[in-house]
Amino acid sequence: MSKAISQVPFAQNEPVNAYSPGSDEVKSLISTYKKMWKEKTEIPMIIGGKEIKTETKIQLTSPHDHHHDFGFYYQGDMSHVDMAIEAALAAKAKWNALGWEQRASIFLKAADLLAGPYRDVINAATMIGQSKNVHQAEIDSACEFIDFLRYNVEFMTELYAEQPVSDPGVWNRVEYRPLEGFCFAVTPFNFTAISGNLPTSMALMGNVVVWKPSDKQIYAAKVTMDVLKEAGLPDGVINMIFTDGKETAERVLAHPDFAGLHFTGSTKVFQGMWKMIGDNIHHYKSYPRIVGETGGKDFVMVHHSANIEAVATALVRGAFEYQGQKCSAASRAYIPKSIWNQVKDLMASQIKTIKIGSPEDPSNYVNAVIDKNSFEKCKAYIDRAEASNDANVIIGGKYDDKKGWFVHPTVIETINPYYESMVEEIFGPILTVFVYEDENWESTLKLVDTSTPYSLTGSIFAQDRYAIDEAYKALENAAGNFYINDKPTGAVVGQQPFGGSRASGTNDKAGSKMNLMRWVSARSIKETFVPAKDYKYPYLG
Repeated sequence: MSKAISQVPFAQNEPVNAYSPGSDEVKSLISTYKKMWKEKTEIPMIIGGKEIKTETKIQLTSPHDHHHDFGFYYQGDMSHVDMAIEAALAAKAKWNALGWEQRASIFLKAADLLAGPYRDVINAATMIGQSKNVHQAEIDSACEFIDFLRYNVEFMTELYAEQPVSDPGVWNRVEYRPLEGFCFAVTPFNFTAISGNLPTSMALMGNVVVWKPSDKQIYAAKVTMDVLKEAGLPDGVINMIFTDGKETAERVLAHPDFAGLHFTGSTKVFQGMWKMIGDNIHHYKSYPRIVGETGGKDFVMVHHSANIEAVATALVRGAFEYQGQKCSAASRAYIPKSIWNQVKDLMASQIKTIKIGSPEDPSNYVNAVIDKNSFEKCKAYIDRAEASNDANVIIGGKYDDKKGWFVHPTVIETINPYYESMVEEIFGPILTVFVYEDENWESTLKLVDTSTPYSLTGSIFAQDRYAIDEAYKALENAAGNFYINDKPTGAVVGQQPFGGSRASGTNDKAGSKMNLMRWVSARSIKETFVPAKDYKYPYLG
């Protein structure tokens, strides 16, 4: 047991490498990428610290070259889900008993490993498996993941330090116990950092975890497990499985020791899992914690006083970075008629210079969407807009799947604020713009707030402070992360805790103390130093 009140290293955001042309850092990363691209990587499940291989091998191909085979993973079945649950529960008592300083050390070491010897490796794995360019990989799989690990340790100590007051003769205290049972992490393809944060944030607080990463993110997930093993994470604390999503959910969520779900993915899947939990509520030993970040239809609301260059740049960055596959990507914009032509021309001139292709070339700004389903979905939205009476493709609209799943940055203009691509989540490089009459500013604010079921991110552009204040109030519930004169993407751990409500999730704010609170169960303790010896109170005489 520790004989000190330890202070963890002060958390700071990891500096982002610029990867300037010809720099040593870009040469090192691209060299690692090329080496890993040629390898045939074998990825087993990790259950109880052991590599688990099966008869079923699933080939891994890259989104920007779907003919290229860079390895395979071993697919499991429900017996492996059972194994993972058993391994987690077997590891629980010892992990729970470990001092918080020891847990902190593991994840702080993991952060330093990612910042150092594993930086190129996890970035290259993300580039190959998820088709991110050097900058998008750096800000995600390196910097944001590192930030989650370091800041979560700091947030944990702040949480543990929150203690009640005590009257004379009494010592009151609170301890923050891990949840009883095991936790389940279900993670997405689009952010390696999110994929790593969901299981590690729960484990940091003393919980044991069954982790099911997206089958499109398995390469970087493997690197994450390699880092955690080298950092000293004990066997069985986090168990990584590659199994059918629906069957796995049914198996896990029916277990009496299921204690918590940490989820990022689609709204429909999360709602289905919530229903399963409700249907099984009478089986559980305790009420499970349910945390989810799901879909978004993120907006940019523009006032006629806005800086035109800032609006155009925010739309190009917000809509098309990582091919619009960020939960927070700018997907719908409301622009006043008086400045629309200027904004449109500036966007068109910027988009014309965008290069599209493999992440191996660092000058490519846009890469491929994640898979064939995503490609076909984007293609269908573009084709329907081309044929629509309510909408028109005004920029881009090209797509090509000969080698990779490439969809060019596309802007659709619509006269219908409820047109499908204005209200439905697409998750691709497609921005839809509704042009409104300047005098309809107030009614357009209502449209922004009410026309979709989501409430994840959004931004307002204006120079007029009264307009900013009006939008700030009118859109109070329209976004969990609200930006003023900035794009609606790019939340930084420790600076802008991330999450939304309505159909976008439970708004438990990943990268904050609020999120960690969900993975503990508090126990209040009162110790009386000199207890009463007579039942009579003074009023009894």
